[in-house]
Amino acid sequence: MPSQSKDLYLPRPAEIREVIEENSQIKTFALSFIDREYQDRFSYAPGQFLMVSVPHCGEAPISVSSTPVSGGAIHLSVRRAGRLTAAMHGMRKGDVVGLRGPYGRPFPMAELAGRDLLFVAGGIGLAPLRSVINTCLAAGHGRRITILYGSRTPSDIAFKADLTSWGETANVSCLLTVDRAEPGWQGEVGLVTALLAQCRLEPDDAKALLCGPPMMIRAVLAELAERGFADEDIITTMERHMKCGVGICRHCHMDDKLVCRDGPVFTLQELKQLKVMELLG
Repeated sequence: MPSQSKDLYLPRPAEIREVIEENSQIKTFALSFIDREYQDRFSYAPGQFLMVSVPHCGEAPISVSSTPVSGGAIHLSVRRAGRLTAAMHGMRKGDVVGLRGPYGRPFPMAELAGRDLLFVAGGIGLAPLRSVINTCLAAGHGRRITILYGSRTPSDIAFKADLTSWGETANVSCLLTVDRAEPGWQGEVGLVTALLAQCRLEPDDAKALLCGPPMMIRAVLAELAERGFADEDIITTMERHMKCGVGICRHCHMDDKLVCRDGPVFTLQELKQLKVMELLG
């Protein structure tokens, strides 16, 4: 358990440098700590999260969606879902929020090296995977990368610039689908699991990373198991309501594990040992 230092719950002020509107419900905020010395030494890993606070609106965990190796601003992609996120959606460049962290166990980046990678995401679930994908590409990941992304409608597709860039990158295949088509949409319509039929991956030499709605994750898990993926090669994230972010309040417990400290990244093998598969829908 982390030490209870006097500044454990003290957020540091960070200024919004840019606001990127991904769709009608998701905005990406590029932030920098006002303390420049702290900003210069700040570090995080793909899969970790920050506790974000706005005065009079509370605090919430938000996954970091930027790439740590690139330095510069910290990107937090926020879906409007409650009081705090609604307040953030009303903010503009120059406004200030509080940040503390980073917290949580990140994705096992060393284990991804030298493997084919399959990323499956739905909606805002692409945010933490975006950090992993761009980190792998920046490191010159030479193996095949397949990205499957589903959204409700074409208008709901987020991270369009990234999706376009990934689709134009060698050794990267990027496939999209929507639940409901709109006028002009020429792409796939249907569940993201249907895109798996277009993927040629050898399960013994690949890792699968998932993030999205519980029902999507459950369906993808079933499909990957049928394709022969081992439980330890399937990695996902778990969402639980976190209060402290540092393993003290134990509000986010799953059996004897805490999502904020032992997660939010877990392999399917770990989830089965915890007997928490019902949390996936």
